[in-house]
Amino acid sequence: MKYEYLTNEDLDIAVESYIAVLKSEGLAPKSETIPVFRAAGRITAHAVYAHICAPHYNASAMDGIALMANVTFGATETTPVRLTEDQFIQVDTGDPMPEGTDAVVMIEDVVRDGDDVLLYGAATPWQHVRQIGEDVCAGDMILPSYTEITPAALGAMLAGGVLEVDVVKAPVVGIIPTGDEIVPPCSDPKPGDIIEFNSTIFSGILESWGAEPRVYPITKDIKEEIINAVETAVAECDAVIINAGSSAGRDDYSSLAVSTVGRMLYHGIAIKPGKPAILGYSQNKPILGVPGYPVSGIIVLEEILRPVIEIMTGRNLHRQTVIKASLGRVMTSPLKYREFVRARVGINEKGEYIATPLNRGAGVVTSFVKADGIIDIPQDCEGYEAGDIVDVTLLRPQNDIDNTLTIIGSHDPLIDEIIDVLRISDIDSVVSSSHVGSMGAIMAIKRGEAQMGAIHLLDEETGAYNDSYIARYFPNGGVKLEKGVKRVQGIMVAKGNPKGIKEFKDLAREGISYVNRQKGAGTRILCDFLLKENGMEPSDLYGYEREEFTHTSVAAQIASGTADAGLGIYSAAKTYDLDFIPVCDEEYDFLIDEKAYDSEKVQKFLSALRSDEIKERLSRMGGYETWN
Repeated sequence: MKYEYLTNEDLDIAVESYIAVLKSEGLAPKSETIPVFRAAGRITAHAVYAHICAPHYNASAMDGIALMANVTFGATETTPVRLTEDQFIQVDTGDPMPEGTDAVVMIEDVVRDGDDVLLYGAATPWQHVRQIGEDVCAGDMILPSYTEITPAALGAMLAGGVLEVDVVKAPVVGIIPTGDEIVPPCSDPKPGDIIEFNSTIFSGILESWGAEPRVYPITKDIKEEIINAVETAVAECDAVIINAGSSAGRDDYSSLAVSTVGRMLYHGIAIKPGKPAILGYSQNKPILGVPGYPVSGIIVLEEILRPVIEIMTGRNLHRQTVIKASLGRVMTSPLKYREFVRARVGINEKGEYIATPLNRGAGVVTSFVKADGIIDIPQDCEGYEAGDIVDVTLLRPQNDIDNTLTIIGSHDPLIDEIIDVLRISDIDSVVSSSHVGSMGAIMAIKRGEAQMGAIHLLDEETGAYNDSYIARYFPNGGVKLEKGVKRVQGIMVAKGNPKGIKEFKDLAREGISYVNRQKGAGTRILCDFLLKENGMEPSDLYGYEREEFTHTSVAAQIASGTADAGLGIYSAAKTYDLDFIPVCDEEYDFLIDEKAYDSEKVQKFLSALRSDEIKERLSRMGGYETWN
């Protein structure tokens, strides 16, 4: 009798069609809920949102004295301000800010004169204060779906009040060793005995992939016993590996067992070693027949099972590496320290890596969650200039970096929601988003540091958004503007509007504290426009120089009572249950490097932007209107 393989399929085609069939049968990650302290290394099953702000109180960031900043105004090196002991309170790092204070002066800058102090420099509101929500704000997305939970992310979740998290359940993979000559590991095998060690190798591989191996007893080459073993494993596990018995030999019953218990898709793949591989399934459970030679078995697991396990675990199973990257902006460093700086890493249309340093604040744990790599600055180095080439140790697989869509610009929760939708539909979709304001987006695109930039720039002369800025900064073209969403901007105030604020000019009233956005932010530009429109000066707003980088962080300050008002979007006000006074409808759009526009990653993002899922999410968030 002639024994032949049923197929001799191309590897890529076989794997692609195998995965397609498994997905059509319902192959997908399963989830379970576990305490956060046990979640290190696990994969999020859903997006994780902060329940509370971190920090949840305004804290002194320095040892020194807490006071109202306005009592120091006018202090200079030649005309110091004298403060009596009833005008300041001694504080240590981490202490809650005393009521009636809004700034801390470092102890090094305090000159004692009896019970009084002399200050030779003016303080600004909220200097040296870790404000509520500096790290993360309630309602902010800490992690999107299908993302590995790092030790830093554990801290971010606990800081955000998240005590339990839904994670992808480790799939149980049954391993059935077969063969008459196979014996358990021992130190004195007899001639003809073959020590069964493949299951140990496979178990180690599976564990490194985030799966849970379950090794069954050795099954003899008896047809009925192999079929029974496969039936048992299919009932008890999420996937099954049959080791040996997959070739065309006399007693090789693996293909028969697969066909009996489920369906065999391929028996024979055009690879060497590993040709005898069997690709089958029962319902949505993969059944893989693996050759008995260990090298062949490892090749089959790496090339065929690995992408299947990626789907079941929500993981990208790649390795770390070190790359050369061009620094996106100037980065200074103290000479006396060797500094490890967290950075975002993207790739431009020329194929060059761009590293953008993240917030280096010691208390900002979320910057580590967002980091793609670490830049090691040696001691006695003052830092680097923009464009310098630096070594970056990647914290994510290089393939992810290569496929990353880099968005730099204005903040809106819309981007986080799009990222989550993309991750759910395709775990290979990676988006890096940095909040540096609309003008930051313009400059990032000009320098080739990003494929996309989020902008909402108001032309004070015409009242139109974005077009005049593009004409000014890109006179020779090279970019495209893609409509994003229409959203409502307004004045966020505490619930019940206790200060009776009705319009923008009311913000200049005595006793009202304002919280602003950072320079270059579209909302900051809107604020300046409204000041001019109402005949006001920045100095008319107490807190004009107080800057936050997101709409939610502005809302968090108002909700906490440290500010009375701030400009922001309606969805941020809704998240914090604030009252909202509409000011204008604006256009929040995406500026795209023309060379990147037709790329797969940009088009995937735009497709998600127009999807029904995003429309539903925006409807729940409130304050948005889509263009189609």
